[in-house]
Amino acid sequence: MSHDKPIAESTVRRLSVYLRVLEHAVARGVRTISSDDLAEEGGTTSAQVRKDLSFFGSFGTRGRGYHVADLVAELQRILGLGREWRVYIVGAGKIGAALASYHGFVQRGFTVLGVYDNDARLIGSPVDGIDGVTVRDFSRLAADAARERPDIAVLAVPSEVAQGVADKVVAAGITAILNFAPVSLHVPDAVTVRSVNMALELEGLAYAIVHRDSVTPAA
Repeated sequence: MSHDKPIAESTVRRLSVYLRVLEHAVARGVRTISSDDLAEEGGTTSAQVRKDLSFFGSFGTRGRGYHVADLVAELQRILGLGREWRVYIVGAGKIGAALASYHGFVQRGFTVLGVYDNDARLIGSPVDGIDGVTVRDFSRLAADAARERPDIAVLAVPSEVAQGVADKVVAAGITAILNFAPVSLHVPDAVTVRSVNMALELEGLAYAIVHRDSVTPAA
């Protein structure tokens, strides 16, 4: 189904949450689920669930809810999880190493092809959790990318070098970046960047704890 307007990032995030709820339902042997149950487990409202899904078609049956396995397949398709995504990780420090060993990537179709660093002490060392993969010299990235055609680069580098690394990643032809450095990256319009700012998330969590009892008027 095509869209006249871009889908909000918040909607896409909720689709990912719905997918996880549904996958857990499959594991429990649940065959159908109502919008109320999907909303409760997904932390939203049934009206929001129906609105989010309506952007992509009609999936439920009135009075019967959603067929769990079918909706899982549809959400996987919508989220682009029905194919392999080839990933480079730049930065073999603690964050980069943890990401490389995360088994959830493989389960979602994300294959880590290479991990890069410019630290001679790390280059050539094995990458935990990925058989046969060793840390590559960052200077090889452009040549490797020309051969392996990665889809996504994950940046797990210090903020002071993140922009320079991003520039080289873009120059290598990679048009999607997941950035863990606490800095805004400037890239061409054709390149998509998603940033994960852990400090920002913790600050938001701290605010929520401090103001847990306050009442915020609905927008």
